[in-house]
Amino acid sequence: MRLLENYRIKNIELRNRIIMPAIHLGFSKDGYVSEQLIEFYKERANGGVGLILVGGINPAPYPVSLDMEELGDDKYISGHSKLVTTVHNAGAKIGAQLLHPGRNARSNISKKQPIAPSAIPSPLTREMPREMTLDDIKEVIDHFASAARRVQVAGYDLVEIIAAGGYLINSFYSPITNIRTDHYGGSLENRSRFGVELIQAVRETVGVDYPIMVRLSGSDFIPGGNTNTEVQQFALRLQAAGADAFNITGGWHESKVPQITMNVPAGAYVYLAKGIKQAVEVPVIACNRINDPMLAEEILEQGSADLVGMARALIADPELPKKFAEGRQKEIRKCVGCNQGCLDRIMRGKSCTCLVNPRVGRERELPIVPAASRKKVLVVGGGVAGMETARVAATRGHEVRLWEKSDLAGGALRKAGMVPDRTDLLDLLDYLIESLSVLGVKMEFNKEANLDGIKSFAPDVVVLATGSKPVLPSIPGIELEHVLEAGELLLGKVKGVGRKVVIIGGGAVGCEMGIFIAKQGTINSDIVKFLLLNEAETAETIKKLATLGTKEIVILEMDETAGKGLGISTRWSMMQDLKRMGVKILTSTLAQAIKPDGVVITGSDGKMDLLPADSIVIAVGSSPENGLYEELLDEVAEVHLVGDAKRVRTALEAIREGFIVGNSI
Repeated sequence: MRLLENYRIKNIELRNRIIMPAIHLGFSKDGYVSEQLIEFYKERANGGVGLILVGGINPAPYPVSLDMEELGDDKYISGHSKLVTTVHNAGAKIGAQLLHPGRNARSNISKKQPIAPSAIPSPLTREMPREMTLDDIKEVIDHFASAARRVQVAGYDLVEIIAAGGYLINSFYSPITNIRTDHYGGSLENRSRFGVELIQAVRETVGVDYPIMVRLSGSDFIPGGNTNTEVQQFALRLQAAGADAFNITGGWHESKVPQITMNVPAGAYVYLAKGIKQAVEVPVIACNRINDPMLAEEILEQGSADLVGMARALIADPELPKKFAEGRQKEIRKCVGCNQGCLDRIMRGKSCTCLVNPRVGRERELPIVPAASRKKVLVVGGGVAGMETARVAATRGHEVRLWEKSDLAGGALRKAGMVPDRTDLLDLLDYLIESLSVLGVKMEFNKEANLDGIKSFAPDVVVLATGSKPVLPSIPGIELEHVLEAGELLLGKVKGVGRKVVIIGGGAVGCEMGIFIAKQGTINSDIVKFLLLNEAETAETIKKLATLGTKEIVILEMDETAGKGLGISTRWSMMQDLKRMGVKILTSTLAQAIKPDGVVITGSDGKMDLLPADSIVIAVGSSPENGLYEELLDEVAEVHLVGDAKRVRTALEAIREGFIVGNSI
């Protein structure tokens, strides 16, 4: 397996080709490396990763963004040294990524106006930066060089300079954000100058033998910005300036092309790394949406990259490299690309966690330890909360049985995984089912729980994870035959829909239903490729065939905005998809009655109207299903309520709750 081979970047030898790229975690306060950060990376190092990159780390002597680690002063070195020693003791190599956000810095944190090559406002912060003077340019380069020296003193194996994401170096190279008229702007060579001089200064500081890596956006994915062709030329200049490796990501944070959400196909941006590898002579890392080691292996076998970056994959499962090396691929807990625990929380100023791995950021706080005494545990409900409870309880040594009233495990998450572009969610179910099998947990399907049956089973502990049931609004006509429930439609338990479809409810489930139905009648990726290669149709026609199906869909939402319940990083992408697919969304709109030929609605203007429909889909939410709980309290010594059975929330909360309960029995 090429993925497990040793590999050298300059003078450092990695135990394999698996890289954990830098990702903001929000674990450190006041710029210092925290014990929480050290414990997080210790677990990943113990899991077998080859190289860990930490960051972004601020090289400036003043803060530029929330909760970043700092290296703008010697006082921060000792904390970094402790982190480095911990990772080295676990057998992994470690590098530090230096990042200056440029125009994306926040003045409320730095107490300074952001700086940039040109005075063009940031679409992320809405702040106007100050155009950098020549003195500013020299000062920032000096900051990077000084910080690189601290990286070296702290014992890191290499330094990474980020020239991606629309941050400072990237914005100098882009014609979109650099409209200078001096020798740092204009031509491609001039726009490269800042990055080249910065790498040269770092090289002069750290010496000829110390590895320098550069994180590059393989394409800006911004109209009028750099494509992979221009980035290849930038990479060549940086290589000549002293770069020893390139770590390739996708576009900018403000790009309208999704980068790491679930609807991005696995390995979609490997071609960007391939383009850079064809241009340079130093190692290249492929990144973004690579959560499966078999995919990583394929990337290396094809020669598209020399190493593979798997950041969120290693957040989800720190032991991914170890499990892969031991042939335990089915036991790998894959990242599902939901962003709920990582990016969405970071964008709200919170620290990172993970939907599939509740221990993220709590590695020391939440160890799984053997139970003091073995108990007979009955878990009622085979959704993710119930399965996670069963997994953790069985891991700790309890005798666990799971009853599921339907013929399939997965509950609400299985329904969500039926939606096109959200099928990665089913990977989590596969992992949980495999884990329970390995642990010897017996799962009984089509097993309806009742008080007598539970008493007859005589458990020491009962965990009710019975999930939720769909809410049916009190709308006249809801009993009509052409009214369908979203979950049953997703699972194929009811017949398909007619040509005109109205979805009542514009929250997460309603929007997912819109995409699910809108995909009907569109061409798949294989047909798209065939038509493109054979020039059978124009690109515009093929785009229409791939996005516009056979259904006319309207989503009704009573609130002012649709998509409530969707994460920050997912909502904009899903709304973009719905618009592209021709799905109409009516907000501030109430469904007053359902008729055989449509839905009577009232808009914000108070006007009543009939919206024609052949099928009406109800997607207004769910309520807890926990009728057994009160009955069991007097019959079983220990009873727990978890997941949606306790309160309807997201899968992140359900799995976390299942873990906590399973770890407390």
